[in-house]
Amino acid sequence: MDQKILSLAAEKTADKLQEFLQTLREDDLTNLLQNQAVKGKVAGALLRAIFKGSPCREEAGTLRRRKIYTYCIQLVESGDLQKEIASEIIGLLMLEAHHFPGPLLVELANEFISAVRGGSLVNGKSLELLPIILTALATKKENLAYGKGVLNGEECKKQLINTLCSGRWDQQYVIQLTSMFKDVPLTAEEVEFVVEKALSMFSKMNLQEIPPLVYQLLVLSSKGSRKSVLEGIIAFFSALDKQHNEEQSGDELLDVVTVPSGELRHVEGTIILHIVFAIKLDYELGRELLRHLKAGQQGDSKNNLSPFSIALLLSVTRIQRFQDQVFDLLKTSVVKSFKDLQLLQGSKFLQNLVPHRSYVSAMILEVVKNSVHSWDHVTQGLVELGFILMDSYGPKKVLDGKTIETSPSLSRMPNQHACKLGASILLETFKIHEMIRQEILEQVLNRVVTRASSPISHFLDLLSNIVMYAPLVLQSCSSKVTEAFDYLSFLPLQTVQRLLKAVQPLLKVSMSMRDSLILVLRKAMFANQLDARKSAVAGFLLLLKNFKVLGSLSSSQCSQSLSFSQVHVDVHSHYNSVANETFCLEIMDSLRRCLSQQADVRLMLYEGFYDVLRRNSQLANSIMQTLLSQLKQFYEPKPDLLPPLKLEACILTQGDKISLQEPLDYLLCCIQHCLAWYKNTVIPLQQGEEEEEGEEAFYQDLDDILESITNRMIKSELEDFELDKSADFSQSTSIGIKNNICAFLVMGVCEVLIEYNFSISNFSKNKFEDILSLFMCYKKLSDILNEKAGKAKTKMANKTNDSLLSMKFVSSLLTVLFRVLLWRYTSIPTSVEESGKKEKGKSISLLCLEGLQKIFSAVQQFYQPKIQQFLRALDVTDKEGEEREDADVSVTQRTAFQIRQFQRSLLNLLSSQEEDFNSKEALLLVTVLTSLSKLLEPSSPQFVQMLSWTSKICKENSWEDALFCKSLMNLLFSLHVLYKSPVILLRDLSQDIHGHLGDIDQDVEVEKTNHFAIVNLRTAAPTVCLLVLSQAEKVLEEVDWLITKLKGQVSQETVSEEASSQATLPNQPVEKAIVMQLGTLLTFFHELVQTALPSGSCVDTLLKDLCKMYTTLTALVRYYLQVCQSSGGIPKNMEKLVKLSGSHLTPVCYSFISYVQNKSLNYTGEKKEKPAAVATAMARVLRETKPIPNLIFAIEQYEKFLIHLSKRSKVNLMQHMKLSTSRDFKIKGNILDMVLREGGEDENEEGTASEHGEQNKEPAKKKRKK
Repeated sequence: MDQKILSLAAEKTADKLQEFLQTLREDDLTNLLQNQAVKGKVAGALLRAIFKGSPCREEAGTLRRRKIYTYCIQLVESGDLQKEIASEIIGLLMLEAHHFPGPLLVELANEFISAVRGGSLVNGKSLELLPIILTALATKKENLAYGKGVLNGEECKKQLINTLCSGRWDQQYVIQLTSMFKDVPLTAEEVEFVVEKALSMFSKMNLQEIPPLVYQLLVLSSKGSRKSVLEGIIAFFSALDKQHNEEQSGDELLDVVTVPSGELRHVEGTIILHIVFAIKLDYELGRELLRHLKAGQQGDSKNNLSPFSIALLLSVTRIQRFQDQVFDLLKTSVVKSFKDLQLLQGSKFLQNLVPHRSYVSAMILEVVKNSVHSWDHVTQGLVELGFILMDSYGPKKVLDGKTIETSPSLSRMPNQHACKLGASILLETFKIHEMIRQEILEQVLNRVVTRASSPISHFLDLLSNIVMYAPLVLQSCSSKVTEAFDYLSFLPLQTVQRLLKAVQPLLKVSMSMRDSLILVLRKAMFANQLDARKSAVAGFLLLLKNFKVLGSLSSSQCSQSLSFSQVHVDVHSHYNSVANETFCLEIMDSLRRCLSQQADVRLMLYEGFYDVLRRNSQLANSIMQTLLSQLKQFYEPKPDLLPPLKLEACILTQGDKISLQEPLDYLLCCIQHCLAWYKNTVIPLQQGEEEEEGEEAFYQDLDDILESITNRMIKSELEDFELDKSADFSQSTSIGIKNNICAFLVMGVCEVLIEYNFSISNFSKNKFEDILSLFMCYKKLSDILNEKAGKAKTKMANKTNDSLLSMKFVSSLLTVLFRVLLWRYTSIPTSVEESGKKEKGKSISLLCLEGLQKIFSAVQQFYQPKIQQFLRALDVTDKEGEEREDADVSVTQRTAFQIRQFQRSLLNLLSSQEEDFNSKEALLLVTVLTSLSKLLEPSSPQFVQMLSWTSKICKENSWEDALFCKSLMNLLFSLHVLYKSPVILLRDLSQDIHGHLGDIDQDVEVEKTNHFAIVNLRTAAPTVCLLVLSQAEKVLEEVDWLITKLKGQVSQETVSEEASSQATLPNQPVEKAIVMQLGTLLTFFHELVQTALPSGSCVDTLLKDLCKMYTTLTALVRYYLQVCQSSGGIPKNMEKLVKLSGSHLTPVCYSFISYVQNKSLNYTGEKKEKPAAVATAMARVLRETKPIPNLIFAIEQYEKFLIHLSKRSKVNLMQHMKLSTSRDFKIKGNILDMVLREGGEDENEEGTASEHGEQNKEPAKKKRKK
């Protein structure tokens, strides 16, 4: 039978074939087809023949074709056929699909859909036909019966796709089903159906199956729905990351099976590669990605960046077109994140409204951590981002050439945080990725070398951290470091010192690098430039410190220990130590030559020798002999000669130019420190051992010389140095310059001798008398210099030299003094102190308090981690046995104890008589309390107690001292904002200010409220007024930030009415809080705007803040315009706010503007006698009236958007607004004439009165206040 069918099919016409096929039963044909297909014979040819003999123009042929088609699909799906036969059959079925009439195509498609939804597919091979069937159906223009209605082919296709996507998909066919749609012509709506369905399947699939599905989705996205595809992928993996992190941290017991971390990261890496590849082929996809993430940045929480989206963005930077845009987006996100954090940390109001969220910085560092899983495509982007952040936000150079370094006091600033983040990214990437290390090191060194004039401390810190992490690993990059050494002579000294210190661990493991450095330093030693020679000295001193000679004391025996990281590499054998000795002695020979060079070079040596000695004690003899021979050149050996030092020899005269040649004070300072160190460290270890006589005598000589210099300095008068009051100290003559140099040398020598005698005194009375005598010599000379400098009034005259007293000496004195200060101040009130014991108008108690205040602020600024220890040390009641219990006492509790002492002192001072009130002391006490209050935990009861105490002081004390008032109010506000919003406080203060200063309408009598006694006639303006306006500005900034956040969320919401109304529900508390804040602020401005403020900064600031108030109100109105678009209404409290602004703010604003202008004109009218006075008056008028046009524009903008909102919300909001005053800003000729003309005063004054009388009538009449 099969042969007959084939032979008939070979004929030119198909008539006989049709006749024969009609004689056969359908089962015969299907059985025949099955046998041929299973045996792998001529199934394709047979099928072709059957289709040829079943034309669609005949009903019987169509039905036969339909039956055979369906049977073939079942046959292919059964899996019984060979692969080649199945493919051949599918190919034939594809070709024949277009011949089918529309109704049959609909039936076939429905069969497929039923099979997919019912899960009856076996291998899914037949799914290849579905796109062909759907495509064929779409071309049918005739109407087809579908369900209960009639649709054309295109509409049928849409319904079929909708039905398919709304049904259940078997997990194993998801990729195949998604893939097939790329071959179907789809409308945007149909693409959206498919994309939504595929995305919803992510959570049901195995992790390894998701990358191919994502690939198919990306291919499909070329037809549309790019945004949905990207959003869905990013949202899914962001959620998966979050869930994975929660599982890892063990915060929640989740039912989901934990995904291995490595597997998840590999899958994410593959998907990122797929997306980047798709973006290369379709740039619109890249633009959509950036649009999506930028929208998230505007405030929509669901679109915020996540570690996955950041990794994706960093990979996209490999595409040149998007590189700059991506880095700009990431930079902006980082800084915005830090600014938001700063704003949140400073406001309890915002902390209560905005939930805690993760910050971009933490996410980027998580990306670095995740990149260990073969994310090479992300690594390059991370490195570039790190350098961009460090370059953009590192310390900047300011006008006078100094740099703004990242100090702890500024570390809260967003820019500093961004720079630190850049350094962290680079360091962590360096640790994880071996391949990228050389590039990071090279880029850091390039910046160090090429940016000599810019601040590069942040790059040097990074270099130091990199070297500390892995000195042995960096040996492979030693050539880069050696190249950098070649530029040492051209770099600033500070850079050289920090660079060499950073690479110092490398010098210990790489002999070749050390040799290269020594060659460079030796060349630099004889360079023409002074800085190059100083750099050479710095380099050699560093080498001496770090290459220990055999027998040197261990680091534990020295006061300065080696860095911990070197433990791994600093393993010195006996051979190394011997080699080091030769090496160090060679360097010492080189350094001795520096003693004949300029003073600056010698100074560096003297400052460095002491550190070398402590780290390399075997060099003591060599160093001390060098110093002794140098000192003998300037020491007068005869014991009866005064003065004991040859100061003339220390000064170099070259023609008219006079300069210092030998910094003798620094030489003596170095000797004194080395000697003290030798006595305290080496001599105790040598007891019982035989010492070389020469060595002991050698140190005795130095002691004797210092003793002799001390005795003779005490006996010497200033005349002996030719430095008495009659001497010339002017900077314009050579004698004056020489005397100045000598004076500073003598003062330096006195300081060194004071410290030397203190160190050997053992608290003996005689030695302390010597110290006081030396101090008197120092003081006399200092007084003379200050007196002469005061007369000279030159910049040079005010220049002071650094003190030579060591930190150890100063801290020894301070340790004793601090306890005395604290005890004396808290025990003896200033008021009972003897009036005679005063120094420069300050009592001893006041000096004690000043010292305390400086110590508290220094500890907070520079020693933040040691505050707990500091506070424990303050507690004099501590006993050694209580140490264990002490550990449980918190910083807040210890701080509160100290605060109570100073609170008592302030209360005592405030309760004293007016003539006994010391303003300076009160100011210092408030400063101390402010410093200490920063250490309190805002959620603690101690913090609340501090706030209520400060508030009570402000309410009950009425001292008319502006500075004291300002500092106390600042303390109150700084505490209040960390407890709750200060708007009610501001309203109360504004009522007090209004009460004291009176009304702009002189006929109105204002009732005095007296909430805060500290607000009085003297402090109300400008002190308190400017403070409350500054706080109001901060509140407006917070409200504005919240409105921007809400706007961002609304702009991302779905358009459907139900979804929008539900989506806005979470925002209701925030909206309510915003309206409440603005309502209270509105009453605050209502009071101030009616206050008769004095001309100047108060008026100027108030006008600017009113402008900001209206701008914020406008922003809120525009937000509700967006909300109304979807939900169609505005809350009642918003209506009340608008009503309040119309009745309580806008009318009085216009009255205030008229008041300011009238006052300015009266002022210029009074000052018209002299031309200079007229010019000054005009300038002042211009300055004060400049913000007025901006304010009027802001009011009009507010009213304009209110009109829009009224139309959209169907609520008449403008019924509460009175018509704005009609104003013009033309130059009024008659007023100008009045100001500039000297004669005709009377006529002009009348003109002014009549001109402005009209303006004063326009605002609403004011009611008398009760």
